[in-house]
Amino acid sequence: MAFFKSIFPYTQEVKAEYELMTDEALNNCLSLAEKAYRQWRKTSFAERVRLMLNVADLLIAQRDAHAYTMSLEMGKTVKEAKAEVEKCAASCRYYAENAERFLKEENMPSDARKSYVRYDPIGAILAIMPWNFPFWQVFRFATPYLMGGNVALLKHAPNVCGTALAIEKIFLEAGYPKGVFQTLIIDVDTVPYIIDQNIVQGITLTGSEFAGSQVAALAGKAVKKSVMELGGSDAFIVLEDADMKKAAEVATASRMQNAGQSCIAAKRFIVMSKAMSDFMHAFETGIKKLKQGDPFDENVTTGPIARIDLAEKLEHQLQDSIKKGARLALGGNRSGCNFQPSLLLNVHEDMPAFDEEMFGPVASIIEANDEAHAIEIANASRYGLGSSIWSKDVEKAQALAKDIEAGAVFINALVKSDARYPFGGVKKSGYGRELSYFGIHEFMNIKTVYVNA
Repeated sequence: MAFFKSIFPYTQEVKAEYELMTDEALNNCLSLAEKAYRQWRKTSFAERVRLMLNVADLLIAQRDAHAYTMSLEMGKTVKEAKAEVEKCAASCRYYAENAERFLKEENMPSDARKSYVRYDPIGAILAIMPWNFPFWQVFRFATPYLMGGNVALLKHAPNVCGTALAIEKIFLEAGYPKGVFQTLIIDVDTVPYIIDQNIVQGITLTGSEFAGSQVAALAGKAVKKSVMELGGSDAFIVLEDADMKKAAEVATASRMQNAGQSCIAAKRFIVMSKAMSDFMHAFETGIKKLKQGDPFDENVTTGPIARIDLAEKLEHQLQDSIKKGARLALGGNRSGCNFQPSLLLNVHEDMPAFDEEMFGPVASIIEANDEAHAIEIANASRYGLGSSIWSKDVEKAQALAKDIEAGAVFINALVKSDARYPFGGVKKSGYGRELSYFGIHEFMNIKTVYVNA
């Protein structure tokens, strides 16, 4: 029998094992999804709202238990884990309140007596999700797609099987029919088979650029819609007139939250030459206050990296960048999965700290001569997920925002995902959008109805 192991990153202790599904069990899940879809697609919005609000209530009632599981499986601090569960509940309520309006029929002017567009579900959506936000990433896709009448199949990361199964249990406890949301404990080799099944009509993936390219190719071969939310190397641009204290506070939070394991974490800090001294003083002060350690210790601000192989990769990227000219100003030490919050100076192109996604608590500082140079540096990346601009001149910042190649630009604010606005990237950061009005339409049949006299 094959098993996935749940390993507590802080100590590397094995906490649980999960047996992979047999072929028979998987096929039963697929058959159940098909049966459930035929009924679920016909349910009223009132019923979908009722059940989604039940989920929100359960998330809040069970918050601490789910936070514990997350922290144990992937190492985020308990405080961060609790906030993640609360965010999922908010998303459930947002779509419960807005989905029917988002999917309302829209009249379309034409030469017909009547013509309109309606939004119909398409089937099962296969979601391949990562470990870094193991609750939020799932609810980010599940809440809009279930409200739209689709059903969901979750292939979660192997190190968060307990979380994945807990999420399935929440939907069942809330009253969802069996088969509407299912967790599949499977390995990556099984993904092509699932994508080929007729009931699966959409694939959404959050993960690495490599994983996205592989799954997108499979989806394309099967002629099925896909949404890819991949890596990021977000630019954090600090102009001369920025509020340095506020910018540094947000810079610390953005780079170091979740131990730096976020696709939309600020990673490349592009600072005007004249602002460098003031910003760096405040930024270094903030990083020095952080405490890395046991995620269950309430005094700890930064938990461990989720897996040992990921911690080793980050250490290699850090050391390779130093060999190519970067200067380590803070941190740099690793013990197992415990990685000290770190700061690199003199970062430039052709080193991992600039060219690659650094998925951990390492901040890269890049000096810019002027605003045009800052935009050039920001866009000199194969990624284009999020970005931020810091300036007291908001009109100037908005003018610069149009030139940044990214799916989002936040001005004087922390880049974050939120159910109220669309989320996604450009270039190698992927395609398609999640959340908001735009996200719920990604896996709907946008159907034209033309009525003649």
